[in-house]
Amino acid sequence: MANLWTITWRELKAYFASPIAYVVSALFLATVGFLFALILLNGREASLRGVFSNMNFLLLLVAPAITMRLLAEEQRMGTIELLLTAPVHDWQVVVGKFLGSVILFATMLLGPTLYYVLLIGLMGKPDYGPILTGYIGIFLLGASFLAIGVFASALTQNQIVAYFIGIAILIMLWIADAGSAISGTGNLIGSALSYLAITKHFTDFFRGVVSLTDVIYAFSVIAVALFLATQLLQTRRWR
Repeated sequence: MANLWTITWRELKAYFASPIAYVVSALFLATVGFLFALILLNGREASLRGVFSNMNFLLLLVAPAITMRLLAEEQRMGTIELLLTAPVHDWQVVVGKFLGSVILFATMLLGPTLYYVLLIGLMGKPDYGPILTGYIGIFLLGASFLAIGVFASALTQNQIVAYFIGIAILIMLWIADAGSAISGTGNLIGSALSYLAITKHFTDFFRGVVSLTDVIYAFSVIAVALFLATQLLQTRRWR
């Protein structure tokens, strides 16, 4: 476990030693702030439901930007070889880097947006249940996107290529529900595509409903993506 947290801490320091964390965080917070102001002024609803719902697409662009350098840059610079020859397991490298990105995302999400909760609390009498479950849902969605981004970063040595691979995978999972509608829900392919559609598993969170099926789905996506990234790292030992 010490190795795992060492890698996590290393990644956090690397984020804040480069402009990536600052640029991505600034763009994320500016966009979320704009959404909050727009929805609050037009809807006059003491809720973050609209912000959480519209944050889905924003995360599709932000998550690959956070993760694109994690393994791709290590491979390009050759430092991944040092990690793989160190007394750490491949899964610790992958999970440590993933946790670093998750902590950065949680900081981006919770720090400034908790101010919105305070603001709507002063403006009205919000139902804090959907706000809490909304945070849980958007955190699980973000973590799922980040895990897929880590997998994309393991596929290439180029950060930009990793970014677009991550977006492509997320878009395919995003539109999988449309594919199920075309193929029909009464057959195996349609049912599988409907289940794989990533955003439909998180809409209930924003309404205040926590489904065990949706939680399992999120952890399954994370586990599969990190497992595949670990397998890609292990293939480097055989080269």
